[in-house]
Amino acid sequence: MRAKIVPILLALVVVGAVLGIAALMLVALGQDWEDALFWILAAVMLGAGLLVVTMKDIIRCGLAMIVCFMALAGIYVLMGAPLLGAAQVIVYIGAISVLVLFAIMLTQTKDAPSRLVFQTQAVPAAIAAVVVAVLIALAVAATDWGELGERVRLATADMSKVLFRDFVFPFEIVSVLLLAAVIGGVFLAKREPGGPS
Repeated sequence: MRAKIVPILLALVVVGAVLGIAALMLVALGQDWEDALFWILAAVMLGAGLLVVTMKDIIRCGLAMIVCFMALAGIYVLMGAPLLGAAQVIVYIGAISVLVLFAIMLTQTKDAPSRLVFQTQAVPAAIAAVVVAVLIALAVAATDWGELGERVRLATADMSKVLFRDFVFPFEIVSVLLLAAVIGGVFLAKREPGGPS
């Protein structure tokens, strides 16, 4: 009983801290709703990303990945690119995440090892994560953030003209790549248990 209550309490403390900081941004610091919503979406995205790499159930990892992608779509909309937000929802949540979840569910066997491969590589992954975090911190510290004073808004019509007129060939290559991924998923799902691998 106590083992189930501790993670729930920890999650409630984290949610309370995130919402408390958002309220502090609005009330004490005088920032607008967009900044507070950006903070909340960024915290949700980081939390879901942590859940993707730390949970043991791979189906729940896939669901946490969908939450992460949804928060990123919200950040795109906040930053003034609603077309990118819609593409994020349609492509990453509607196609790739669902395809990954179906592939996991269709190819998962009952005699699989109890520990997945990525769970046995925790120490090298932690070292790599610390190195990447240090590199990102150095890059952020070395960047001059004062050059862009206001958010740039790009109209959806202008963005779609650029995407479907100037970049139509890369757009079609991505659609062929997604089609190949679907065919590969069907091939893996239809493979016979005792047949050739």
